[in-house]
Amino acid sequence: MQLARLLAYGFLTLAAFSAPVAAVEPGAPERLISRVDAVGAAMQKQLSAKFRDTSNSEKEMRGALVEYYADHGNEPIWIDENGLNAKALAVIEEFKRAESYGLRSSDYKVHLAETLKSAKGDKIERLSDAELEMSRVVLTYASHARMGRPKVYGLSRNYDPTGDLPEYSEILDNFAKADDPKPYLLGFHPKHPQFAALRKMLNGSNGGSEPKRHIHVSDGPVLNPGDRHRTVSQLRQRLDVPIPQGDGDADLYDPALVQAVKDFQEQKGLTADGVVGPGTKTAMNRRPRNRNKAILINMERWRWLPHDLGEFHVKVNVPEAIVRVKDNGKTVLTERVVVGKTRYQTPVFSGKMDHIVFHPYWNVPNSIKINELLPGLRGGGGGFFSSRPRILRVYDLHVKYRGREINAGSVNWSRSNITQYHFYQKPGGLNVLGSVKFMFPNKHDVYLHDTQEKFYFNRTYRAESHGCVRVQNPRRLAEVLLRKDRGWSSGQTGSHFAGGHNHRVNLKKHVPVHITYFTVWVDGKGNLRTYSDLYGHDNRMAAAMRL
Repeated sequence: MQLARLLAYGFLTLAAFSAPVAAVEPGAPERLISRVDAVGAAMQKQLSAKFRDTSNSEKEMRGALVEYYADHGNEPIWIDENGLNAKALAVIEEFKRAESYGLRSSDYKVHLAETLKSAKGDKIERLSDAELEMSRVVLTYASHARMGRPKVYGLSRNYDPTGDLPEYSEILDNFAKADDPKPYLLGFHPKHPQFAALRKMLNGSNGGSEPKRHIHVSDGPVLNPGDRHRTVSQLRQRLDVPIPQGDGDADLYDPALVQAVKDFQEQKGLTADGVVGPGTKTAMNRRPRNRNKAILINMERWRWLPHDLGEFHVKVNVPEAIVRVKDNGKTVLTERVVVGKTRYQTPVFSGKMDHIVFHPYWNVPNSIKINELLPGLRGGGGGFFSSRPRILRVYDLHVKYRGREINAGSVNWSRSNITQYHFYQKPGGLNVLGSVKFMFPNKHDVYLHDTQEKFYFNRTYRAESHGCVRVQNPRRLAEVLLRKDRGWSSGQTGSHFAGGHNHRVNLKKHVPVHITYFTVWVDGKGNLRTYSDLYGHDNRMAAAMRL
C-alpha cells in the first residue's frame, strides 16, 4: 500500500508541473490527469514538508490538515476545475460578516483565495496554496466562534474556558459533505439565548441608546420615599422622570421617581428598595460604559462555556454575586453569594458537581497558610488569624506533620516550610465551611459552601472570600439538588444538616456548574443590565480584543 501511494504521489507531482498527458504504458486505457488531481498532488508535497509552525495550536492545525487530506486522497474541499467553488465563496462571504457575531473579519482574510479568478489562469501551486489557506482560516474561525480567541482567554490563569470544539479533521470532513456550508459554519457560535440577545443589541435590532449627557447626583443625605431635598431634582434628570403636572414639586421624592430608582437599582444588581444611599449614588455617578465594547467582551465570554449548559445546572455570576439553579430553562433557585477578593479571585470555569459533604472538615489551603496563618504563627499580624499558636485553639485548628498530630507551639515557624504541614478544622460551630460544601473537582480547588460569616450577605459588595463561593442559604441549595437527584424531601435533606457528623452524599447524576463573569446582561424587558467589573477583567480583555 505504501509503495502504491509513493508511486501515485510521484506521478501526480510530475503532472502538476506539466501539461496534461495521456498514459503511455502499452495496453493501458488512455486517461488525463485533471487539474484537481494535480492540486491534490501539490498539497501532498506541501504538507509533507518539514513543519515550521511556531505555536502548538499551529502545529495541531497542520497535523489535522495532513491527517484529513491523507485520509481523503488529497481531494480539495474548496477548489474545483473552475477555481474557487461555490462552497468556498459562500464561506468567504460569511467571514466578511464576522463583526455581526462579535468577531473581527480581518482575522479571517483569505488573501490568496480571494485573488483567484479561475483555474485556467492560475498555476497548480497557487491553487494548492489557496485550498490549504481556506482550510486553515475555516478552522481558525470555527475555533474562535466556539472556544474564544486564545490571545484573550490566555490573559489570566483565572480564565479557564471549557468549550467543546470537535476534532479539526471532523470539521473539515463535515464541510466537505455539506451542500450549504453556512449553517454549519454559523453553528459554531454559542446557541445560548443570552448570546443571541447580546448579538441583537450589538447589531441595533432592538434600539436603545446611551444618554447624551451624564447627570451627576450630588452628595447629600440618604433619600427615602416622600423626602424633599434639592438632590431629588438631579435624580429626575438622571433618570429622565418629569415633574408631575399641576402643583408638582421637583424636589419631592414622589412615587413615580421611587419606581424609576427601583428599576435602576434592579438593573444594576442593587437591592431594589427605592432608598437612595451611597451605593445607589455611586452607581448613578459612574460614567456609562461604551455599550458595544461591553457587549463584545461579554459575547466573547459566552464562547468559554460549553455549547450545552445542561438541562439542570448551577450557575454563579461573579460580578453579580448571585448563584442560580436552572431546570429546563426555568430558574428554580436564586441566592446571594460571596465571591473572591481581588487578591483571591474566583476563577471562570465549568465543572461537574459529583458529591455533597455535610459537616465537612476544612483543610487549609497553602495560600491561606502562607499569607495569613504564617504571619500570626511568627508573632506578627494576620489577616484571618491573629498572633501566636493560641489562635489555633481559638479557631479549633489542628496541625499534622507526615500524618501525625503535632503541637504547633513546638515548631519554629520562622525556619519551617508551612506548606509541609497539614492544618485543618474539624466539623463544628467554628468550622469556616459551615454545615455543608458542594464539590465539583477542579484544578482551582474552588467549591460552594456554607459560612459562619452571614453578615456579608446583607452587603451590596460581596467580594470577600479567598476564592471559593459562599452561599447565603446552602440548605435551600442542597434541597433543590437532592430533590432533583434523589427525590428527597426537605425533611430528608434537613436530617443530614441536623446529624452533626461528617458524611458524604454522592450524586447519582453529575450536575454541571458554571462559574461565569458577565458584566452585562439583557433582561426580560430587553434592557441591558450592568454589573461591576470586580477584578478589572473587562479592561484587560478590551485591550487584547483591540476594542
